[in-house]
Amino acid sequence: MRAGVIPAAIARQPWGIILPLVVLTTFGSAVLYSAAGGSFQPWALQHLFRFGVFLAMAMVIARLPQSLFRMAAYPAYGALVVLLMLVDLIGAVGGGSQRWLNLGFMQLQPSEMMKPAIVLAYARFYDTLPPAMTHNWRSLIPALGLLGVPALLVMLQPDLGTGLAITFGAVAVMFMAGLPMKWFVGAGAAGIVAAPIAFFTLLHDYQRKRVLVFLDPEGDPLGSGYHISQSKIAIGSGGLFGKGFGNGSQSHLEYLPEAHTDFVFATMGEEWGLVGALFVLFIFMLILRWGWRVAQNAPDRFSRLLAAGMTCTVFFYVAINLLMVVGLAPVVGIPLPFMSHGGSSMMTNMICLGTIMAVDRWSRRSNSIAS
Repeated sequence: MRAGVIPAAIARQPWGIILPLVVLTTFGSAVLYSAAGGSFQPWALQHLFRFGVFLAMAMVIARLPQSLFRMAAYPAYGALVVLLMLVDLIGAVGGGSQRWLNLGFMQLQPSEMMKPAIVLAYARFYDTLPPAMTHNWRSLIPALGLLGVPALLVMLQPDLGTGLAITFGAVAVMFMAGLPMKWFVGAGAAGIVAAPIAFFTLLHDYQRKRVLVFLDPEGDPLGSGYHISQSKIAIGSGGLFGKGFGNGSQSHLEYLPEAHTDFVFATMGEEWGLVGALFVLFIFMLILRWGWRVAQNAPDRFSRLLAAGMTCTVFFYVAINLLMVVGLAPVVGIPLPFMSHGGSSMMTNMICLGTIMAVDRWSRRSNSIAS
């Protein structure tokens, strides 16, 4: 359309990210509709409603000034640490894990909100850290302390997947802040040495089973390897073009566990085939590329680290879920953003994207002032 036809308030919205999100969420709702046997209840309608609510929340976040993000970084982190402590003390138990606080009107999962909060805290920390101190090992002490406290509290719930997500976001910001590569290599080597010890001493029985199933999923196809085996069958049976919308036997006959949450990609793959899988990957590529470009064009160090860290957090969700459903990663309960049913993960991802939208607005305002 010609300039001036579209109202300025609409034209300045980040449609480059909003449109792919709408397409992906709508497609996800169609998959949930099929998984429910051709019904909008109980998943598809809620999925669309939550997306509308959290998209509005993200657009509000996008209007916040940078000063507010800086000011809120440590208080938000501290408040969530307190909530994580309360979860370990009085939290509600579900599925064998103690992860939620019952607020009466909703179940709050503080560990989900810690994923963007840890990125915000680290962006603030490395923005205020003098550049010369970045290569000093003493700067690692407070940085590791910021990560260690929430990661430990989450692991105690126990929630290995969320603990890894929090750690990934923090480490991503540390890497992009310019810490020496030898530190990461050393940490990786230490992790490899410590992994066998942690496997036998720190992991719970069900977590050890998940690792063993990952190494040999066919060893117990009707027991601990059932999820992965059925997921592979569903995806493989879809072929190139799939069995057709609403014709997925694995989910409809309830062979595929968690067909509407963790394994929604397998549900989609059976009905839409390789073409549908490539379409989903393409949309995620657009979303992640947009986030990375916003980080590259950010006006200052704080904004760059913030946008890049939030993009990496969304990437972790996508990568781990997709690797999990095809048997290339252990099952850790990470949902697929904007396709899996569930409010907590969608809220977290929309907080991340809303923050990236805010950085994008700061960049455009900085460029307009400079010109």
